[in-house]
Order: sequence, then C-alpha cells, then structure tokens
Amino acid sequence: MRIAAISVHGCPVVQAGEQDAGGMNVYVLETAKRLAERGAQVDVFTRRHDPDDPQCIELGPGARLIHLDAGPVEASKHETYPFLPLFTERLLEFLRREGSRYDIIISHYWLSGLVGLRLRRILGIPHVTSFHTLAELKRRARPGEWDLPVRADSEARIAAGADRVVVWTEHERDAAARYYHTDPARIEIIPPGVDTDRFRPSGQSAARKRLGMREEKTVLYVGRLERLKGVDILLEASAALSRTMGIRLLIAGGYANSPELARLQSLASELGAASFTTFLGSMSRDRLPDYYNAADVCVLPSYYESFGLAALEASACGTPVVASKVGGLPCVVKDGETGFLIPWRCPGPFVDSVEKLLTDDGLRGAMGMAARAHAETLTWDATVDKLMDVFDAVGMRAALAGSLAAG
Repeated sequence: MRIAAISVHGCPVVQAGEQDAGGMNVYVLETAKRLAERGAQVDVFTRRHDPDDPQCIELGPGARLIHLDAGPVEASKHETYPFLPLFTERLLEFLRREGSRYDIIISHYWLSGLVGLRLRRILGIPHVTSFHTLAELKRRARPGEWDLPVRADSEARIAAGADRVVVWTEHERDAAARYYHTDPARIEIIPPGVDTDRFRPSGQSAARKRLGMREEKTVLYVGRLERLKGVDILLEASAALSRTMGIRLLIAGGYANSPELARLQSLASELGAASFTTFLGSMSRDRLPDYYNAADVCVLPSYYESFGLAALEASACGTPVVASKVGGLPCVVKDGETGFLIPWRCPGPFVDSVEKLLTDDGLRGAMGMAARAHAETLTWDATVDKLMDVFDAVGMRAALAGSLAAG
C-alpha cells in the first residue's frame, strides 16, 4: 500500500511546542513511521518551513518527508490558506516527475483536507481525513477565539467529500455529525497513542538529578503557548499555591520572542510567580520524559483540547494529571483515578486538586501507577492497526467500485 499523507502546515520534524507545532506534528510522524513498519510506503507532504531543508528527508525505512515550496517559508498557519492551490500543483508536479502513484490519501487538519479533496478528484483514489480539532468546538470553548472565516465551511465540505473521517473521541464524532451533518457510518474513532518505551517511569530523584533540579514540589505544563491553552489559569493557581507551600512551576513550550511568551512572562511577574516559574521553551521529545518524571503533577488548563497528547505522555511516565474537563481530555485522564478533571475555567478548583496531589504522597503514587496502566492501553501500535483497517476497507471499496464501473 502506498500512502500520501498531507500535512500542509504540520511538518513532523518541527519540534512540538514551537509556533504552530504541537500534538499533530507528533501524530503525523509516529503514524507515518509505524505504517511503514507494517509494509506501507508513506510519503508525507508538507510546506517548506526552512530554506536550508532538503526536499526529501527519510523518516524511517519506507517513510519519507517531502517539502514543497508554496509561499514564504515564514508564513504562519493562518497565512497558508492562499497558497493551497500552489501547494497542490507542486505536489502534482512531484508525482509526475517521480512517476509516483498512491492507493490512499490521508490529510491532517482542514488546510490539508482541502488539498486532499482536490487530489481525490484528480487522482481518483480514496481520501481519509482527520481534522485534529474542529472550528466550531474551538469557538464554543472560548468565545472570541479568532480563526479564518472560511474554516468551518471548508471542514463541512471536506467531511462531505472524504471517504472516511477519523476522529479521536466520541465527543468529536458527535460534533462532526451535528455541525457538519457527517454520516456517522463514515466516521471512525481512532485515538492517538503514546510511545510507552520512550515515555515510562524512570524515578523522580534520578530524573531531577539528570536535569540539575532541587528536591521541591514541581508542577509541569507542556504544550504550545497560546490563549486557548489556559496557561493564565495555571499561573494564577500557582501564585495562590505559593502562598502556602514552596513550589516550582515549569512551562515547556513556546518559542523565543513570541508575543504570547512575553505576555505570560509579564503576567507571572504581576502575580508574583516569576521567582518560582521557569519558561523552558520548546524541547526535543528525547528530553521530555525526564521532565514528566521529575514533576509531581502535570497540569493542562486548556479551554479546549481535541485529545491532549501531553496528558497521555505524562500518564505514561506515571505522573498524575490535573486537566480541564474538555474535548478529549476525559479519555486520557480518569477523574479521581489517574488525576483530576476540572469542569470550571478558573484558578480555584485547580488550586484544590493540585494541592491535594502535592501534599498526599500516597494518593500521588497511586494515581501515577493507575495513569501508567491506562496509558498502556493507548499505544501508537493500536492506533496504526486501526488506521490500517480503515485504509484496507476504503481501498477495497474503491477497487470494487472501479471493477463495477469497468464492467
């Protein structure tokens, strides 16, 4: 099976936590490599983000990344939409030049879905799409959240024209059916996974020693720095906690000179939290397991998360998670068992739950063990097995339709 994966803005070799890079980049990389391990030939097409990058990069045996020149390399995700026709033409030029043929297209995010929709018509092969997050759910989670006006209508067109829509949770499936009138029979629920070999318990003291950290109560956040992630709530909660106990707050994510980083650093100073808060910036996935292990609790106070990959990685390391009760996070965090889910977007409830974990070693240890056990049920291998089943099903359906048309 030859698979063309379209990820216009989400280059899988860009470090998660940087601008426009997060869980989707990880998802594209991990699924591409594991699909190739099962015998598929996978080409991931993305927009060139660095002028020094070669056009083709090997991601692993049978999987490669292909950079296409379509618009300025510095263009952000929101500035990419006008360059989608050019991206599609560059992709088709690459196919003609190499003589490449594919059996399946899989697209990631709505920008890529529009490309996949057009390629399906031109190439006559099935298109499977995954939105990773839906515009309507983001809008309802945080009113005033800005997005391109064409996004919601584009998602509806993509859902109507795709052979299958892959979602991560029942919540997302119901939203796709409700807002875009997608036939539930064409929606597949396939949650992302975690590498349980890379992300595993390795001992808190040992991890802190490797990182040069002191033995102190440590709270960790991992993710992009944007308002939808609710880091303001975490800073306010941490400032309140610091009045009764000594803590260390680590914030992993963001990139130097970003407006949001500057805003959060200023807020930390206003709240009196700057002295115990460290903004780590984005970091390689090889370093993340030490930080998850070094932390006492991982906090994700998002207004919306389609899934919450950081919560799953922390769980795999045996670190309990306190997270907002939104989107896909309830699939990762089992409330009262592997951590706590907070249904309110205000600091007080986060203070209570984090304090409970920081002050009760037995509870924290029990929840950490339960978190690891739950994470072991959500692996990338399980994700890719289900994706292969979907690809096989739509491929056989397309082959049958072709045979009937020929007959």
